[in-house]
Amino acid sequence: MSVERPAIEPLRSAYRVRFLSDEQLDQLQAATLQILEDVGVRFPSQKALAIFADHGARVDHATHIVRLPPDLVRQALATTPRYFHLGARIPSCDLHLEDGVTYFTTDGCGVETIDFETRQRRPSCKADVGHMARVGDYLSSVAFYWPMVSAQDYGRAAPLHELDASWNNTVKHVQSETLMGEVPARYAVEMATVIAGDKEALRRRPVFSLVVCTIAPLVQDKDGIEGALVLAEAGVPVGFLAMPTLGTTAPATLAGALAMADAEIISAAVLIQLACPGAPVFHSTMQAWADPRSGAYVSYPLDSRCRYAPVEMAHHWGMSTLGGAFGTESSVPGTWQSGVDVTLDPFWVGLTGAEMVTGIGLNRSYTLLFPEAIIMDDDVYHRARYALLNMEIDTETLALDAIRAVGPGGHFLAQKHTRKHMREAMKPAITHQMGQGGKYRDPLEAACDKVAWILKNHQPEPLEEARQTELARMLEAAGRELG
Repeated sequence: MSVERPAIEPLRSAYRVRFLSDEQLDQLQAATLQILEDVGVRFPSQKALAIFADHGARVDHATHIVRLPPDLVRQALATTPRYFHLGARIPSCDLHLEDGVTYFTTDGCGVETIDFETRQRRPSCKADVGHMARVGDYLSSVAFYWPMVSAQDYGRAAPLHELDASWNNTVKHVQSETLMGEVPARYAVEMATVIAGDKEALRRRPVFSLVVCTIAPLVQDKDGIEGALVLAEAGVPVGFLAMPTLGTTAPATLAGALAMADAEIISAAVLIQLACPGAPVFHSTMQAWADPRSGAYVSYPLDSRCRYAPVEMAHHWGMSTLGGAFGTESSVPGTWQSGVDVTLDPFWVGLTGAEMVTGIGLNRSYTLLFPEAIIMDDDVYHRARYALLNMEIDTETLALDAIRAVGPGGHFLAQKHTRKHMREAMKPAITHQMGQGGKYRDPLEAACDKVAWILKNHQPEPLEEARQTELARMLEAAGRELG
């Protein structure tokens, strides 16, 4: 018998921190509009070019570069919903995006894993996606699930198998970050329709969504864009994620990199709104740096303050956003680097008011899965969650009767008030798990044991057999078509 799933516990904050002033946000937005009008963005898709041409954009069919007048950009974005709904397999896990609430997910698209049983490093596979979906289904920090690694045992159909493994192992909303191309997208919509019940149910409560990466500088991916158009038509939320690297694929200044990345995202969002007005679209930027000494990719330098500024940029456009957090560059969990890289992330991104945030649980710059790392990141997440909670101050919490009864020089152990509240007064962190002899355990050991316990004791509500059969049939057909 499976243990009960803890309720999702999002970050809730009544406070806000501003990294950028309104004047700075206006400057960045003006720069984005100038880039879109003067420089343009390359869309290597005839479908996208035709949509832009039909709506008055300047389209160079030879170079595939689209230039957008500011008025067209603003008119298109005016139909973008500020908030939207993310459905789940069971309604109690649905997510309603709103002000003051931040939902986190796992990290995704890793390519290697440390096998939980053998502890050997190997390429990731579909079984890893399913195992981590089950762990994420249990953790209250994980509000929706990104397939954490690639199903490399299934070739071009891997993104569809990642969705299948996710839906079979979590009841929470699933967000793909690998689904690309018109044909795979149509299979994904068909699979999601089976999960949701019918097309209208999928539109009302979309059980999955998609993140599409842009290509820096100022290029869209053909398959990504054409897949996004399919999903938008079905009412499935789509986000566009820019990943500029300062100094190589982006200017070496924060403002220049952010403006360029914003232009990539906004151009894609405009396309979706022109094709499907009112379609749910979200905004995401996760920049990195090039080490000038080696050219190496660095996601956590000493000055990484602009990890949080893109949240404000999205809101300035009136869009929801997917913020970035976690994803340490440390090769193994439990090191000083793995802690210090990510410790401030969930706190600061919560204070900026991001609606969604990735990415709990991966090491080595989002590429390597240690199953126990998700427990370490879950601990960091909850430290931020508690830090952002309002303190309850009322008659019960002030405990004046207990203080009066004990008086000066006494103790509170015998008080009913103490017995009522003591177990919830201290929330033991992963660093304060008790072992034999009353000593604190090694945190990594405790994290490994927690993963093993979840896999042994927690089994999400299974998909009905008829739905499993239908998904298997679709996957077989997709495998034949995609090769």
